[in-house]
Amino acid sequence: MAHQATPSSQKALMMELKSLQEQPVEGFRITLVEESDLYNWEVAIFGPPNTLYEGGYFKAHIKFPVDYPYSPPTFRFLTKMWHPNIYENGDVCISILHPPVDDPQSGELPSERWNPTQNVRTILLSVISLLNEPNTFSPANVDASVMFRKWRDSKGKDKEYAEIIRKQVMSTAAEAERDGVKVPTTLAEYCIQTRVPSQDRSSDLLYDDLYDDDMEEEDEEEDESEMESVGEAGGIGSVEDGGTSTRCYDNQDDSGNEDS
Repeated sequence: MAHQATPSSQKALMMELKSLQEQPVEGFRITLVEESDLYNWEVAIFGPPNTLYEGGYFKAHIKFPVDYPYSPPTFRFLTKMWHPNIYENGDVCISILHPPVDDPQSGELPSERWNPTQNVRTILLSVISLLNEPNTFSPANVDASVMFRKWRDSKGKDKEYAEIIRKQVMSTAAEAERDGVKVPTTLAEYCIQTRVPSQDRSSDLLYDDLYDDDMEEEDEEEDESEMESVGEAGGIGSVEDGGTSTRCYDNQDDSGNEDS
C-alpha cells in the first residue's frame, strides 16, 4: 500500500467500515476498492425515489488522507454527473469536505467545514441531500447551476435540466445490470438496509486486533447517539415496515419550489 498509514487512522476507518457494513445507510453500498487498502472506498449510490435521480445507480470513490479523521476525505463520482456542485472530473464540492481553515473568501463558516467529529455517514447523508437540493451560490459547474435555477424558478416548466438528469439516470441501468444490482425504485425498497457479509474470518480477526471489546461498545454507543442527532437535523425520517423501524431519506419536493 502506497500510504504511510497511521494506527489511529486505520482504527478509525476500520471501525467506520464495520459500522457501515453492519448498519448501512439506506441508498448506499460501501466496499473497499482493494481488500488490503483501507484508504480507498467504493460507494454505490441509489437515486432516491420521488426525485429526478430515482432509479439511478451512481458510483463514487472516497479517498481518505493518512491523518483521517483530522483531515477530510475526497469524494469523487465515477459516474458522469450533471450537477451544480460536482466538477467535471466528478469531485464533489461541499462544505463538509473542505479543510477546517478560516477562509473568509469562501463564504463558508468554519463550523460548516470538516471537523474530526464528522464521519462517512454524515458525508453520505450530505451528498444525497446535495443531489436533490444543490447549492447555487458557489457552484462547481456554472452551466448546470444556471440550468437548475431555470428549472427551479419555472417550477419545472423549463425541462432541460430535468431531461439531462433523467438521461444520465437511464444510462446507469446497463452498469447496474453488469454488476448484478437491482436498483430500488420504491421508498420501501430504498429503505431496506442490506448488510454486507464479512468475506472471511480474517476480517473479524483484524477487528479483534485493532479494538478491544470496551472500545467497540463505547464507539457503538457514540455512533447511535450521533445518528439520532444527524437524523433529526439532516432530513432523515423513520419508516416502519412489519414491525421494524429504520431511518430513511425524506421525500423532497422536486417541483422546483424549494430554496437553495
